[in-house]
Amino acid sequence: MTDVLFPPLSKEEPGAEGVLSTWFVRDGDTVGADQLLAEVQVDKVAAEVPAPVGGVVHLLCAEEATIRQGAPIARID
Repeated sequence: MTDVLFPPLSKEEPGAEGVLSTWFVRDGDTVGADQLLAEVQVDKVAAEVPAPVGGVVHLLCAEEATIRQGAPIARID
């Protein structure tokens, strides 16, 4: 099992919270390594989150959820 983390986008505030803007996959989908999973945003900075490995994705939060940078947003089996 591999955790997919909310990427650190704010160097000034490493533990700052951000928003998971959009999921591009659904819970239970099979994904490939480097497949685009989500888009996240901290302040005015947006970033895409790719899958670190291939497998079945399990989403841990909903779209528009506020999440601390570095926290897991999904797991891949």
